[in-house]
Amino acid sequence: MVVLLGCTIKPKLGLSAKNYGRAVYECLRGGLDFTKDDENVNSQPFMRWRDRFLFCAEAIYKAQAETGEIKGHYLNATAGTCEEMMKRAIFARELGVPIVMHDYLTGGFTANTSLAHYCRDNGLLLHIHRAMHAVIDRQKNHGMHFRVLAKALRLSGGDHIHAGTVVGKLEGEREITLGFVDLLRDDYVEKDRSRGIYFTQDWVSLPGVLPVASGASDHNHKSGKSRVTTPSTHPVYCPFHSVLQ
Repeated sequence: MVVLLGCTIKPKLGLSAKNYGRAVYECLRGGLDFTKDDENVNSQPFMRWRDRFLFCAEAIYKAQAETGEIKGHYLNATAGTCEEMMKRAIFARELGVPIVMHDYLTGGFTANTSLAHYCRDNGLLLHIHRAMHAVIDRQKNHGMHFRVLAKALRLSGGDHIHAGTVVGKLEGEREITLGFVDLLRDDYVEKDRSRGIYFTQDWVSLPGVLPVASGASDHNHKSGKSRVTTPSTHPVYCPFHSVLQ
């Protein structure tokens, strides 16, 4: 098993594209395997998406050249229209960036499936951010449990998704969280009400989705970004390291 370690760039809003790229470089150079955009890093006046993509690509290549390691950054391709989203994904591919990201609940399932198909056909990994899930799944008296949202995402398509953790900022109940982690990645899951699995699920040949344990420390460590590998921010238990290589 390979453990990949990454972080989200903070502050999420306000940095210029150049300074954002610099933060990406320092994190990757400091030892992380990947960095990522936050869900609302999109295309604001202080940092347009095309500029951010260019500076992040430069940061990846520079960090790779200096460390001899494979690095990555999840570029948020979410946009107001599916056409604009596809344009951003195509540009990321042209830059050679191996991973794009989509806010699947705000972008919508149809748009997500279109992007997932493009990524599969063109050798890109698709990271799924669950932005807006708390509006839907945190209130126990209405809405939908994240288990349902996770299964819907597996049907729609994606390579890995924020699944929360059993500790930290994005915590959830231990057994329930482990239950939908299994629903995301396993081909066959037995009924187990103690873990929130109310019927046996056979996914047949549908590809699995890797759960990302997300939500912890700030990469702006008091000792510098080179120390960011000490706090665990986004560990991904992931066999795809060989894909990136």
